[in-house]
Amino acid sequence: MKNTASLTLSEVKTTNTTNFVARSYQKMLREFIKGRMGYATIAIIGQSCLGSAAAMFLLMGELATMTKMTLLFFVTIFCMAFNGAVLAQLKAKVTFNILMLSVLFSALVILIHLF
Repeated sequence: MKNTASLTLSEVKTTNTTNFVARSYQKMLREFIKGRMGYATIAIIGQSCLGSAAAMFLLMGELATMTKMTLLFFVTIFCMAFNGAVLAQLKAKVTFNILMLSVLFSALVILIHLF
């Protein structure tokens, strides 16, 4: 069985991009790969709390019931997908991408309901 604690940084392609978002993504991905087990543990707690807050805002909001339940479904699925990716020990990049998707979607739902 492959030792998952000793991942190499060769999974991350280094490119000379001038795009701030792409550079930030690559930097965060490299850091996530270096400390994968610790970051995954902390991320499970953080994104679960963020997902719970998003669910609370959805249920307190005044959207149509079908819209509310559809958004709640996606918030729940994205949070569960990340938790499952960590438990299944998927590749670090896949796990990180699911984390980013979950956090961004939950944050977007919260921001939309705040304004």
